[in-house]
Amino acid sequence: MTYPFDLDLLRTFVAVIDNGGFTRAAERVNLTQSTVSQQIKKLETGICQPLIVRDRSSGTLRTTEAGELLLSYARRLLATADEATEVMRRPAAPRTVRLGVPEDFAGRRLIDLLSGFADASPHIRLDTTSGWSTGLGRLLDSGEIDLALIKREPAEGSCVASWKEQLVWIGSQHRPLEDDTVPLAVFPVGCIYRERAMRAIERSGRRWRIAYTSQGLMGVQAAVASGLGVSLVPANAVLPDHRRLTPAEGFEPQPEAELALVKGRAKLAPEAQDLADFITRNLSV
Repeated sequence: MTYPFDLDLLRTFVAVIDNGGFTRAAERVNLTQSTVSQQIKKLETGICQPLIVRDRSSGTLRTTEAGELLLSYARRLLATADEATEVMRRPAAPRTVRLGVPEDFAGRRLIDLLSGFADASPHIRLDTTSGWSTGLGRLLDSGEIDLALIKREPAEGSCVASWKEQLVWIGSQHRPLEDDTVPLAVFPVGCIYRERAMRAIERSGRRWRIAYTSQGLMGVQAAVASGLGVSLVPANAVLPDHRRLTPAEGFEPQPEAELALVKGRAKLAPEAQDLADFITRNLSV
């Protein structure tokens, strides 16, 4: 079956009716008057019925019964075509990838990493959640996030990629450590550095106390710098106001920890794989 309802013909037909004649319709659709007349005749030939007649008494154009019926369909067809064109030309909504990051991940380093990914992949929206490694693991298991960077003991499980983290003891550059019971500036329960620090001090035969707890790295750094306590942190978190503590002071070197990029049980979507590849290439610790 062939259909005579070419959209260009229908648009010209509606223009003739709406503008009350061929001349003004030609201006509306940017065609010559003769072309408008030809298109109307072509449309009438296709449906084998006249659509427009001229009133003999007034000289104005009016639709026939068939023309009136076609006009309502033409308006709907053109509106649908315009809507479809707008939708298809609209940029596709970016796909979202959900990433979990550790609370103690250095802020500037994280911002630089995520900004680099946003610039490299503008078609992907990144939804970032911060938390402690145990909590991020639960979010992965429940499918609430796609990927997570977690702090853990080396080779603790499978991962997409991993990086070794050197850990160092730090105290204040300006205030010496005088307390026999070691004051600790630490992250909340669930942080590998906290557990490492407590066990190491216990193995040395000394006691410890929690002097300061912070959800973020900056809080721990500030507490150590002001002399509130000592801490075990990644080497790249040491600030000028910090002093590295030595074995002679009772702070033995600690084994490396691991920063691992892990995924949930489901296969990664292409967008999530793009993020995993970007992090693998660009993250350094």
